[in-house]
Formats: sequence, C-alpha cells, structure tokens
Amino acid sequence: MSRLDLIIFGATGYTGKNAVKELCRVLKNNAFTGLTWGVAGRSESKLDDVLREVSKKTEEDLSSIRKVIADVSDEKSLTDMCLQCKVIVNCCGPYRNYGEPVVKAAIEAKTHYVDVSGEPEFMETMQLFYNERAREAGVYIISACGFDSIPNDMGVIFLQQNFGGTVNSVESYLTVMAPKNPSGGYINYGTWETLVYSLANYSMLSKLRKKLYPTPMPDFKPKLTRRRLLHSHNSAYTLPFPGSDGAVVYRTQRSLYEHESQRPAQFKAYVTFPSLFMGLKTLFGAIVLYLMSMLSCTRALLLRYPRLFSGGTVSRTEPSETDVQETRFYFELLAEGWAGDDADLTSPPNKTMTAKVTGSNPGYGATVVALLFSAIMILREQDKMPKCGVLTPGYAYRKTSIIQHLNENNLKFEIVSRDSEKQNEK
Repeated sequence: MSRLDLIIFGATGYTGKNAVKELCRVLKNNAFTGLTWGVAGRSESKLDDVLREVSKKTEEDLSSIRKVIADVSDEKSLTDMCLQCKVIVNCCGPYRNYGEPVVKAAIEAKTHYVDVSGEPEFMETMQLFYNERAREAGVYIISACGFDSIPNDMGVIFLQQNFGGTVNSVESYLTVMAPKNPSGGYINYGTWETLVYSLANYSMLSKLRKKLYPTPMPDFKPKLTRRRLLHSHNSAYTLPFPGSDGAVVYRTQRSLYEHESQRPAQFKAYVTFPSLFMGLKTLFGAIVLYLMSMLSCTRALLLRYPRLFSGGTVSRTEPSETDVQETRFYFELLAEGWAGDDADLTSPPNKTMTAKVTGSNPGYGATVVALLFSAIMILREQDKMPKCGVLTPGYAYRKTSIIQHLNENNLKFEIVSRDSEKQNEK
C-alpha cells in the first residue's frame, strides 16, 4: 500500500473535523491537486459520519478517502497509521495526555509530524527526549502550528526578514473581537481542558527548561522588560498574554542564535481589552482560574462546569459555527532595533517597524489553515527547511513560502509601518 501524503488523526474531534473541511477547500487550488490524504480515529462509523458531513458541506465526493483505525492507547495501531502516510497531522489533544505516543510512532515509522499544541510542557519535553531520535530517523516533529503559535512565531520571523537591519525586540498585542453573547460558547471544551492542565503543571517548566537549555543565552541589551501588569496601549488596556507564544518564540530565536549565529529578538506578548473594567475583570478571573487549577478538587470543578467558570465562553457542546466565524483577531507586533547591516549594536536602537497578523475564527479556522500549510510545506518545500528534528514553526518554515500561502488563505501578514527611523522623528 503506497503512503498517502498526509493523514488527519483525531478527525472526529472538533479541530480534526474542521481540518478535514479546510483541506477540501485547499485542495480545490490547482497548486495542490494530486495531494493524497486520509482520516484516522478510533471509530470507523464516526469517521464515516465526518466524511459524510464534510462532503455535504463542501459538495465534494469523499467516498474514496482512506479511513484508518488508530487509538492512542494502542501503540501498534499508531505505528500502522503512521506507516500509511508521509505526514501525520495530529489533532488529538490535550497533547500532554495523548501526544507522546503519536510522536514516538511517527519517529518509528519515519513519518513527519505536525500538531496544534499550545502546551509548553509537552513541546519542550518532546524536544528534550526526541530531538536526536527524530534527526536520526530523518523526520520533522513540529508543534504549535495553529493559533498557538504561528501568528507570533512567524510574525517575528516576518519582521526580521523585512526590517532592513537587526531586530532587538518585539512586543505583540493581541485583540480579539467576538460576539458578546455566544449561543453555545465559542471555545471548545478540549481547549479549556488544555488550559486548565497547563496552569496546573506550570511549576514543572522551570526544571524542564534547565535540562533542555543547561547553558543560558547571553544578555542582550537593551533588555526588553515586561510592562506593568495592567497598562494602556492605543486606548486599550492590556495584560500579559498567557499562551505558549513566548516559549515558542524563545525556542525559535535560540535556534537562530545557536545554529545560524543570528542575534535573537527578545519578545513579550500581551492581550488587549477595550476598557479598564474588562481588564480588571479578566485579571481577577485569571487569578481565580490559576488558583483553582492548583488543587485537584477545585480543578475538577473547572473541568465539570466549564461554561460557568469561563463566563459562558466555553461549552462541552460544539461551538456555534456562526459565533466562531464572527470571531476575528489581529496581532500588532511592534519591533525595535537598528537600521542597516553594519549598525553599531551597542548604540541605542534607531529604528522601529510594525507588523499586523489578522484572521478569523482563531481556534478552529485560522488554526487549521496554519496546521495544514505546515504539513504541506514539509511535503512540497522540504529542501528549504533546516535539518530534521523537533523544531518550532518559525525555525522550520522561515525560508519556505508558508507566509505567502497563509496570506492567500485568510491569515494575513503585513507590514503596516515601515522604515520608521527614530532619528528622523526628532
């Protein structure tokens, strides 16, 4: 049996189902005709249901799509699944619970692997234990290929490639515009479960990172310090963004420093709110969420009553398609550094540049677009990628055309303020 180009594992879940639907849309583009694919999951009947549902929505005949039965608790089924494709697209999370067996199977089968994990503990553990094995097998293991963390990770790369000099630091501000009264919540339960367990295990990251990076990077000046916990920005109020973006960007920039001798960009991420009241309300909710995630009894309450503790944004039922499609976002990335290739990096930075990354349906629209093109880049542009291993998206895809493809598929990267040199502003 010949290998398919890719298989979507976890296709019966909410993210997986959206990935199947998006792949049908992408394959209508003449540039990707001929790409072969399949779906995988625990239940053949549920896989049939997904293919029928997507077929009805897309008016595509999916009757010939290969279905593979695989279960994360059955190592042989995972290896057999991976042996049937060149790239496994893993939509089966939370990855801290279900990701490692799939990574192991992919390496054993010499199959490339991508996922949408936003879990630093999982991603960094995979790098620590499987990077050398992946290199020996000649495969890529690339996590964070969704909303976490393509916009910020590739956004920093995009700025570095367009800056015309050296970037010292980037500050990212995320703004989300969502329906005020979602009918069924616009965040899937799996995303909530991932967040709760990430908070519960946050303290483990420090020890893990000391093993992963025993030698710290040198201090680069001027040092980018975090702003006040709640500060104003462009008539909005901001808090530190709690996602995995900072960890992923750091790993990318460290790879550029260690393997390409490129000065790394420092990075801080924030999320904006339209009013001080909303910012304070969110801060209070975040503190309660963090404290409740620490104890097993209160953590159980968070997982049992997600809609109550998320203010109505999370539901065990699938989010309303209307609500998620009406949710829009943009990242504003502010870079500061030095103009020119021969700049004196000991002098004060003299140049700024602003990029913006915009899209819709961040959790399940923009995410699956980024995920699928991450897989396609491995299939089509592997010659532009670095040596195999457990990599970040920014380091793996920086020389590919992924940003061009994302721009053509409703996830837009653009420079909105170019070549603003500080000395010219005086």
